[in-house]
Amino acid sequence: MTEPRPTTRSATRSVTRAAAKSTTRLTVAQALVRFLAVQYTERDGVRRRLIDATWGIFGHGNVAGLGQALLEYADDMPYHQGRNEQAMVHAAVGFARQSDRLSAQAVTTSVGPGATNLVTGAALATVNRLPVLLLPGDVFATRPADPVLQQLEVPYAGDVSVNDCLRPVSRYFDRVTRPEALVPAALRAMRVLADPLDTGAVTLALPQDVQAEAHDWPEEFFAERVWTVRRPVADPQELAAAVRAVRAARRPLVVAGGGVHHSGAEDALRDFADLTRIPVASTQAGKGSLAWDHPADVGGIGHTGTATACELARTADLVIGVGTRWTDFTTASGTLFAAPGVRFLNVNIAPSDGHKLAGRPLVADARTALEALTAALAPLGHRADPAYVTEYTDDKERWEHRVDAAFETEDPYTRPTQAQVLGVLDQLVTGDDIVVNAAGSLPGDLHRLWRARSRDQYHVEYGYSCMGYEIPAAIGVGLAAPGRPVWALVGDGTYLMMPTEIVTAVQEGVPIKVVILQNHGYASIGGLSETVGAERFATAYRHRSEDGTYTGRPLPVDLAANAASLGMRVLRAKTVDDLRTALAEARAADTPTCVYVETETADTLSGAPPAQAWWDVPVAETATRPSAVRARALYERLASTRRRHL
Repeated sequence: MTEPRPTTRSATRSVTRAAAKSTTRLTVAQALVRFLAVQYTERDGVRRRLIDATWGIFGHGNVAGLGQALLEYADDMPYHQGRNEQAMVHAAVGFARQSDRLSAQAVTTSVGPGATNLVTGAALATVNRLPVLLLPGDVFATRPADPVLQQLEVPYAGDVSVNDCLRPVSRYFDRVTRPEALVPAALRAMRVLADPLDTGAVTLALPQDVQAEAHDWPEEFFAERVWTVRRPVADPQELAAAVRAVRAARRPLVVAGGGVHHSGAEDALRDFADLTRIPVASTQAGKGSLAWDHPADVGGIGHTGTATACELARTADLVIGVGTRWTDFTTASGTLFAAPGVRFLNVNIAPSDGHKLAGRPLVADARTALEALTAALAPLGHRADPAYVTEYTDDKERWEHRVDAAFETEDPYTRPTQAQVLGVLDQLVTGDDIVVNAAGSLPGDLHRLWRARSRDQYHVEYGYSCMGYEIPAAIGVGLAAPGRPVWALVGDGTYLMMPTEIVTAVQEGVPIKVVILQNHGYASIGGLSETVGAERFATAYRHRSEDGTYTGRPLPVDLAANAASLGMRVLRAKTVDDLRTALAEARAADTPTCVYVETETADTLSGAPPAQAWWDVPVAETATRPSAVRARALYERLASTRRRHL
């Protein structure tokens, strides 16, 4: 064995110099920005930057740390200026969804109200399993003065700050209280952001003194790093069981969820449907998995779904869920899948979702699983029963006639209904257009009526259904899909929640098209309130009457003037004919443009067909008002049809 040579003084100096060259002295914030700039994802051989840009609003908790670092490395990390912290998260989420979760954005805020404003956006991201990196400032780790400005004092714990509010809505949370802790925290954060199973909001809370502290960082920390986005394949036994289940079914139905889009499995789903002729319904997140005119597409399913899809669901003996979480809107609160002996086959990358509804799991990436199912069924010549195909084809045609009737306008010089607004837009768009919505009565009308022409045209956030999402999310979508027309459809209630990012769209030159539908109130909740016996209480935007109720004249607000005051070009449309002209002009515009249209008031119908399935909203068990008594009787009758699938 060779003896080790003794180390000479010159050799020691050489090693020391080599070690010095392998480290770089930077602040924690500078190191983090440099690290984020060289992170990538790769799927199917395509590489994308993991953190595309950083949104930020600066205060004392991050201005001297991350603010200085973003200035220092402006060429490496693009920066976007926001107006509202929650809205910045929404913009980042819109970007991530449009990027198929392969690229994300970061959001930095000061400690205090800036940080707590992130909570709603973080919950939305995590509920929808969309990646966003949150970098809120935090109180001093060294506690030179205690408490400092905006510090939450907790008598029983000295290490709690307002950022702990982000723990339950984050998929990963860490507080970086020492410089050397950044390395493992940053690596874990990237792992979660790039993981199709675990992704969501990721929070790295950064004490303001630690952000500005210098440290000697290993150069390896700043080397390019590629995070492979996995496509797990199906277990052979689960796949064989799935094939048997499909072959045994007489009335099978596919329910396509958001996982189809996240996986890029639309072509695989179409091939499966072409082979088997099994009908395909879609959740809110899954709409567009098949184009609306594909023979097997039967539209949205559940409380906001089509009559065709809901009737098929009631009689299905096998329900094949692909990338869906099976929320209560999809299952009509456990009342929709009513056939005796109905069974579920759940294709999902998440085992927890694969086992829902006592289903048979097929745990795999949606695309690989569908390809494997198609390959296994093709040699067997498996097809759905021709009579079944004829049944749903005829039902689909009848439903499309109902859509046409809702879209139709007898007099183009009258005020449009909400459905007619969608009808005019439907005639104008192509597969390039992207429609963004999240809350109010519009998601229901869109899910039932909208004819999705491309895989990513329909962008409705209905996991959290967050009012105020639409305008900032449209900016994020526009950044991810430059050159494509992006429409943010908002009611007046949603608009008033968060119009601030219009300023950002103007500043950044993102030519979003905002359509404001003024119906003077919370139309969606107004309708729901009426059905549950609450008589539309406090859902209209009106003056108080003499009896103290909000039943007087509509409020004299001018949302068009408000949008114009924020820098947006505004087109007012009073009639259907005006609307057609205004929407066409907005679509052609290369600057942010708003179309303002006053639809029917909050106490009238939108013009769309009513809900085709139930949704469980508990009604008062005891009441004296007749409306509540009647609503409770109906509730008890419908609630009795709920079932637990075992």
